[in-house]
Amino acid sequence: MRHSVVVVILTLVVPFSLPSFAQNQPDPATLRSILLHELETTHNKADWFVPISVAVDGLTPEQANWQPANGGHSAGQLTYHLLFWNRLNLERLQGKSSGNFTGNNDETFTKFDDKQWSDTVKQLDQLMTDLEKLVASADEKKLASMATTIANICTHNAYHVGQIVYVRKLQGSWNPEKGVK
Repeated sequence: MRHSVVVVILTLVVPFSLPSFAQNQPDPATLRSILLHELETTHNKADWFVPISVAVDGLTPEQANWQPANGGHSAGQLTYHLLFWNRLNLERLQGKSSGNFTGNNDETFTKFDDKQWSDTVKQLDQLMTDLEKLVASADEKKLASMATTIANICTHNAYHVGQIVYVRKLQGSWNPEKGVK
């Protein structure tokens, strides 16, 4: 008897609850949605970790130029490095000439100039927006061909954003209210 009551209740309740349950489920992930999510969460949408925009927010040129005593890179050097590599990869994905890079990765850190800090941050923000637009508008074949590069860009960004936050913690310029205690 008890079993029959449960079956009757489920028969009456489940059909009414399924449509609302189905409406609340996200669309299945696609290559495009995953790549956009990864770009956005390393750019300006906090999720599991701090994005670039939060990591550099409020940093003065002097603070951006500060280097840890252990000889590590400054937050500014790390930001410039991200700007360099993201720009180079975007140009390559767009089929443009990527300039005269000598292959010396040290140059991607040492060319940082604290006088250009604000401009460096703005350029990186725009570059990330341009990468997002490229992924959003690419046809399926182009999207598939650039997926590994986009995934690597996002991993690279997340790695260096972590370093920026760490440098700021060492410096005492990090606000733990921004997401990393």
